[in-house]
This record gives sequence, structure tokens and C-alpha cells, in this order.
Amino acid sequence: MKKYQQGFTLIELMIVVAIIGILAAIAIPAYNDYTARAQVSEALSLAGGARIAVAETWQSTGDWPTDNATAGLSDAADISGTYVDNVAVGANGVITITFINAAPANAAIRGETVELEPTDATGSVTWTCTSSLDDKFLPANCRGGAAGGAAGGAAGGAAGGAAGGGTGG
Repeated sequence: MKKYQQGFTLIELMIVVAIIGILAAIAIPAYNDYTARAQVSEALSLAGGARIAVAETWQSTGDWPTDNATAGLSDAADISGTYVDNVAVGANGVITITFINAAPANAAIRGETVELEPTDATGSVTWTCTSSLDDKFLPANCRGGAAGGAAGGAAGGAAGGAAGGGTGG
């Protein structure tokens, strides 16, 4: 009489479990970084309207707004999202994005800030990004204090590049 194999041996099952463990050890941190970057992108999307408002205020008055009201925006607390506590315009038109300090925000970004500072670039506005976040969570155009999109200019108007995320100039 022949004996047939009825299933997997214990060693085969242990090898499969070890492989799954190794894959999980790599995938979970990568996924956490991915979710944090997605949450930061929500913040920059919320700030897009403020960037346009700051650039338009500067184009029309020649002065940087000093608060949300001067820029024609709602109160800072009214500009919020799932992961963003508020978007505030401060002195010299600097936009400060503050993340909520609780779940569901990723632990790496809780309570942190991103600042977008406008600069007069001879008829247009360029944006410099600074943040308390690790660079790996920021978009490429915001890493290491890189410039954001250009706004204004003779041909484009204030809203043209204010919401853009290019290298500015």
C-alpha cells in the first residue's frame, strides 16, 4: 500500500510564516510614511486658497496681508480638514498650517506645522516652504525650504500660479 502526503510539513509552514513576517516588517513602515505624506498633501491643498488670497492681496494693494481677514479669508479655525487644525495667515503674508494633535492624524505629523512664506519676485510671488516635519513627509517642492509655485506676473494674474506647486520663479 502506498502512503500519500496529506498536507504541508511543519518546516514548510514555518518558512511561509517567516517570509510573511519579513514582508510585513518592510511594508508597515512604508505604509505609515505613505499615509503621513497623503495627510500632508491634504494640508497643502487646504492652503491653496490662502496662497491665492495672499497673492491677490499683494497684487492689488502692494502689501502683504497680516491675518486671514485682511487676505479676505475665513477665520483660521474655519479652514480645517480631517488632519488639519487650521490655516492661518500671519505677518508678512506667511501662511501657517497646523496639524491636529490627535488621531486620525499620523503620529509623525500630530501638532506639527508647515509655513509658506511669500516673496516678491519682481511682479510675481514665490513661496518658500519651511516645516517642523521630517523632509520625507513633505512634497518634493517643499523639502529643505524649497520654493513653491510662482504667483502673479503680468500675463498670469495673481491666481495663476498661486495654487501651483512648481519650483516657482
